[in-house]
Amino acid sequence: MLSVVRVHLPSDIPIVGCELSPYVLLRRPDKTVVTEDVPETAPLDGLFLRYKWYRVQSDKKVAVCSIHPSEQATLQCIGCVKAKIPVAKSYHCTPKCFSDAWQHHRVLHDRAASAVNENGNEEEEVFGRFNNSGSGSLSASASSASLTNGSAPLYPAAVTHRNGGETWFEVGRSKTYTPTADDIGHVLKFECVVVDSETKLPVGYGNTLLTSRVIPAPSPTPRQMIPVDGMGHLDADGHITSSGTFTVLSYNILSDAYASNDLYNYCPSWALSWPYRRQNLLREIVGYRADIICLQEVQSDHYEEFFSPELDKHGYYGLYKRKTNEVYSDNTNTIDGCATFFRRDRFSHVKKYEVEFNKAAQSLTDATIQDTQKKTALNRLVKDNVALIVVLEAKVNNQPVDSPGKRQLLCVANTHVNVHQDLKDVKLWQVHTLLKGLEKIAASADIPMLVCGDFNSVPGSAPHALLAMGKVDPAHPDLAVDPLGILRQSKVVHQLPLVSAYSSFARTFGLGFEQHKRRLDGTTNEPLFTHFTRDFIGSLDYIFYTADSLVVESLLELLDEESLRKDTALPSPEWSSDHIALLAEFRCCKNRSRR
Repeated sequence: MLSVVRVHLPSDIPIVGCELSPYVLLRRPDKTVVTEDVPETAPLDGLFLRYKWYRVQSDKKVAVCSIHPSEQATLQCIGCVKAKIPVAKSYHCTPKCFSDAWQHHRVLHDRAASAVNENGNEEEEVFGRFNNSGSGSLSASASSASLTNGSAPLYPAAVTHRNGGETWFEVGRSKTYTPTADDIGHVLKFECVVVDSETKLPVGYGNTLLTSRVIPAPSPTPRQMIPVDGMGHLDADGHITSSGTFTVLSYNILSDAYASNDLYNYCPSWALSWPYRRQNLLREIVGYRADIICLQEVQSDHYEEFFSPELDKHGYYGLYKRKTNEVYSDNTNTIDGCATFFRRDRFSHVKKYEVEFNKAAQSLTDATIQDTQKKTALNRLVKDNVALIVVLEAKVNNQPVDSPGKRQLLCVANTHVNVHQDLKDVKLWQVHTLLKGLEKIAASADIPMLVCGDFNSVPGSAPHALLAMGKVDPAHPDLAVDPLGILRQSKVVHQLPLVSAYSSFARTFGLGFEQHKRRLDGTTNEPLFTHFTRDFIGSLDYIFYTADSLVVESLLELLDEESLRKDTALPSPEWSSDHIALLAEFRCCKNRSRR
């Protein structure tokens, strides 16, 4: 007989907007143990599985800590109440929680200062012991809306059960459930029952599990687009003729395979779990509304099963290049790669080039390395990194183009360069190989270019110098690391007029830009950081553009270190990668001569 062995949730902390997908282990009549579903439409020996989700609402009202949303609140900030600050931000789980958060929490008070103590009254105690049965707690009222969670048809939310001091509101009838705002602060109950397909009655006892209290999805303050002064890239007559702009996003999203609790133990386990991170990342990426999206560290299974179908719903077409797996020998589904998406209403796909640095390494060693040294050379050069180059054409009805009768193409390169810091020669060789490939494309077509990605190279390093300056100073210390002699054998130069988009902040003037300029390195004019962990803070990610054909109109503001320190580092509940997203708005301008 069909029976349920056990039910389990990968994470017992449910978050609003993040789908819960229980693991259900079944024993079939032949005694085999499987995880396949047995729906009513395809019963097994006259039996099927029925699922139900309930919101467990206690008669005891509950408030949730604003800093640690998985914890119940025990303190409420009276200052927040007096200043009419949103009540959810006033709760804390412990005195230490309140004390640690005070530096950031007091900003809320400062903003509302005009409403606090306006009569000159002395300040009362700034926080009070929160009484769970007192006023100000979260509402436990039931929603009267009809339900659409899962594939089940609509049915009223008034199906309830009473059990002691608790009320169970039925909220879903499918295996998965996505918590809503109505669930915040409440425990969810999942029930799985074997049912007779003829009588529709349960067979045996149901298996159930209870979650922790549902917490709201953290909502960081939205990053703003900042207009910049692009006059440094106009023609001599200061003339730009263009009918539109477009935006480009570059973002290393942190592959789940690398997001270990050991490496990021400062991040709560629920916030590090992929079911949470993927929804938070998607929400962030879609929110930027970029015309072109370049993502790095996208696992092949996550591209096929999540990002491609989800971004398709938002009007994007995707292309993907997985890393090669000569070095990586584990599950090939978890190998990451580069994914480039573009809005179907803005661009069409013309051509795709895939750059496998392993193949380039083989060609290089065949041509320049002695037979006795080839194995050593390949062991150093073969690192599975790739680049994805996509040629797009702007749509006629909404194209960033100088003259309506001219076909407007755009070349977008997306790459993830090798991470190992002791392989400086390999990093530089990979970047140079990519640039030589782009030069060939540029020689065959008059085409604006974008070079995006995680270059795993800080400002001032040899790869960054090559990208930004077109050459590397022969005295650069990175060139001293060249055990194979590959850097000495070829001129490490290129002719593309590349400029880093975020260096445009350094050319802006006015008081409003000072805070943004403070987030730049004064020497290199690059962001102080695009990667922010407990062990490393610095810039590794860039958007480069050809300055003879494109001009920067605006940039997504950078994050400041202080705002991220409250969660120690990245990733955090608010930001789900250890990198930050870069976003630039460009306008096509009249081509000048190539450098």
